[in-house]
Amino acid sequence: MRAVLQRVTQARCTVAGKVTGQTGPGLLVLLGVAPGDTEETARALAARIAKVRIFGDDAGKMNRSVQDVGGGVLSISQFTLYADTRSGNRPSFTGAAPPEQARVLYGVFNVALRELGLPVGEGVFGAHMTIDLTNDGPVTLTLEMA
Repeated sequence: MRAVLQRVTQARCTVAGKVTGQTGPGLLVLLGVAPGDTEETARALAARIAKVRIFGDDAGKMNRSVQDVGGGVLSISQFTLYADTRSGNRPSFTGAAPPEQARVLYGVFNVALRELGLPVGEGVFGAHMTIDLTNDGPVTLTLEMA
């Protein structure tokens, strides 16, 4: 499982002109699922994201987590995180999990974040989405769980 985290002051997902999920200060999480990922992988990644310290403390050092600052998460399923661009001009997505598996694990991941006390806005799995965000920093990290 692979996640790109962006620290944001706000983020919003829109599908067909309707807002489906949003957050104020917190994280935008783009989530990719691989064929070997499990529910355990999804829960472990959620726990890691909830605790990663990328928010400033009183001294301005990145010492606080999204939980510590009372932030939220906008979670977006993104199979393109497993694109293979090593050959040709068209990416291959064979490294991404099948949609049925990815949909289930995306749901498990979001539930796990909520169980950790985080408010979670969501995109719509498989839909064409528009994501509007304001990067804070900018701070962007990639996390991977095997």
